[in-house]
Amino acid sequence: MAVLTRNEILKLIKKGSVKVTPFNDKQVGPASIDLALSNEFRIFKKGSKIVLDEKTNANDYTKVVKQDSIVIKPGEFIHGITIEKIKLPENVCGFLYGRSRFARMGILIHATASFIQPGINNKQVLEIKNISPRKIVLNKGLKICQLILMEMKGKAKYSGRYKNQEKV
Repeated sequence: MAVLTRNEILKLIKKGSVKVTPFNDKQVGPASIDLALSNEFRIFKKGSKIVLDEKTNANDYTKVVKQDSIVIKPGEFIHGITIEKIKLPENVCGFLYGRSRFARMGILIHATASFIQPGINNKQVLEIKNISPRKIVLNKGLKICQLILMEMKGKAKYSGRYKNQEKV
């Protein structure tokens, strides 16, 4: 596998095999695409515990709020979602990473699930945690993360639970 550079990313977008909607070529850096935060967040409901198994559904323990900004307290964990919808071909996968400027302030963008499957066509849910000692305000439109694309050897297509996710 090889990480795609700006020129290779732009070629795939021009060809239509990679789609980023909405898209502006200023989002593409030397080897990644910046993605922006929408106004939709998923926060945890009050409760005592969560029992994890294959049937556990985050929707049972969380609620959606729509607002143009959100305050995350120290230690708090929420979900956000990108404004952009990403479509990848069956021979390209990706990884979501936080941007350095925000990581230095104590914001984690992906707690554990940063892998973007080949063949997806959806918005990306972000697992956001504040590890700083201060409250952090996130605003809609903030270019909060970056998508790194890699060409795969062979083809595969994701068909799991979140294959068509449009909402947080």
